[in-house]
Amino acid sequence: MYSAQHTYVAIMAGGVGSRFWPASREARPKQFLDILGVGQSLLQLTFGRFRQLCPETHIFIVTNARYQDLVLEQLPMLQPHQVLCEPSRNNTAPCVAYAALKIHALDPEANLVVAPSDHIILQEHQFLDNLRTALAFTSSNDALLTLGIRPVRPDTGYGYIQYAATSSTAAGGQEEAVHKVLRFTEKPPLEKAKAFLDSGDYLWNAGIFIWKAAHLLSAFQRYARDIYDILSPGMQVFNTELEQEFIEQNYPATPNISIDYAILEKADNVYTVPATFDWSDLGTWASLHEEAPKTTQHNALNADPALLYQVHNTLVRAPRGKMVVLRGLDNFIVVDEGDVLLIWPKDQEQEIKQMLQEIRSMGQEHLL
Repeated sequence: MYSAQHTYVAIMAGGVGSRFWPASREARPKQFLDILGVGQSLLQLTFGRFRQLCPETHIFIVTNARYQDLVLEQLPMLQPHQVLCEPSRNNTAPCVAYAALKIHALDPEANLVVAPSDHIILQEHQFLDNLRTALAFTSSNDALLTLGIRPVRPDTGYGYIQYAATSSTAAGGQEEAVHKVLRFTEKPPLEKAKAFLDSGDYLWNAGIFIWKAAHLLSAFQRYARDIYDILSPGMQVFNTELEQEFIEQNYPATPNISIDYAILEKADNVYTVPATFDWSDLGTWASLHEEAPKTTQHNALNADPALLYQVHNTLVRAPRGKMVVLRGLDNFIVVDEGDVLLIWPKDQEQEIKQMLQEIRSMGQEHLL
């Protein structure tokens, strides 16, 4: 049964977000930015979403050590011990293991939600309902559960989940929208993605996970023993003043591997809840353009004042008060961050990340 008393959330907020350059920089990545132009950063929006699920004291932020002050600046209601500071970026498996060990030490009955800090979730009420369904299931079953998103296009940038058509039975004998996962497929080629979409029994892997901390740690012992053996001795000092010293000494030795590869693709007790809310992982400028409100010319504007002539299907972002005048653009990204102006074809935005290496080679690292 779902219980807010034993529900905890770990928000992953350590990424650099290089595909949102030049707005997202290494010193202040996208999760700390008001990318949507709503007066709150993506991290603040994510925190606000989860405070409806459990007490604020049960929400933890896992981030890179250099962002600790940024997290506490944006979420001043947090206590320092709620910010888990990674000394190195070792992908999601070590970060999830660290959070699970720390929270399990606080509450052996902890039922844990792990989620990224930079997703767009519409229909928040339905999102919370899906999470409560998942938490009710994991509270009574040894299950590793992920929310699945119904695909709307054959996207090759997402992982796919094949799931059983019949649902599982949750605690209390109630039939819930919980399905056994048959297999994961990471970022398939286009033809395979099209086949997955046509089959109707595949979901996108949203990277939002639900499990009891104890059950997840058992999975680490079985499938990723190296990570468990490095971090589990820290349970003696987690939630004390010695925690950070232990993490700084031991965390960098963990392997660089995702939770999908380390655990979920190996385990046989993986389940999914097909989501009933609209979702975007907001990974690129193009995805922001897709989600943002648009003018009659299909332009997404975060600039005022602005004059646009013969401009279509374009995203424009500029500092407030800076006049923007554009003419003759179709399907472009225009981002003015003061020290950097980016004008780039939207359908070639995957090349932005590669271009950053050229800026580094020019000796302009301060712009990254």
